[in-house]
Amino acid sequence: MNLKGTPLKGKDFENGHVLTTKSRSNAFYAWDTGQGIGKYLQGLKEGKILGTYCKKCDRTVVPPRVFCELCMGSNIEWRVLKDTGRINTFSICYVNWDASRVEHPHLPAVIEIDGATKGHGIMHVLDEVAPKDIKIGMKVKAVWKRKEERKGDITDIQYWKPL
Repeated sequence: MNLKGTPLKGKDFENGHVLTTKSRSNAFYAWDTGQGIGKYLQGLKEGKILGTYCKKCDRTVVPPRVFCELCMGSNIEWRVLKDTGRINTFSICYVNWDASRVEHPHLPAVIEIDGATKGHGIMHVLDEVAPKDIKIGMKVKAVWKRKEERKGDITDIQYWKPL
């Protein structure tokens, strides 16, 4: 298996494309996504949800891994999954992260992605649905940002809406 990482260059730091922190000791820090998540985030930028399939375990997971944590094998295959899924669980949240009250609730949910093994998916937010209408098992579809607005992060999917 030949996976490419995300190499960093001096220009990445100079142009602010890498999250850095400068301390009093004048030390810079950067966070590397690694091979698996880096490819996953690049897929999101392209409007694709990527997962990995373990041939031995017959299992597709998302977010992807560069090895199977069940058999510890690296005989995996990258797959483009659908941008649809089902709600595994959800919450209706009337407070922000700072405990301030909100008038319109946040609707976080775990979405099992179509094409992934049951139980595998991502946490994201729902919209275009009334809280009283959300159901476990409800079919949903990703609403993507416009191509020119995508950055290669999970918010390239704006939210999930009912199908």
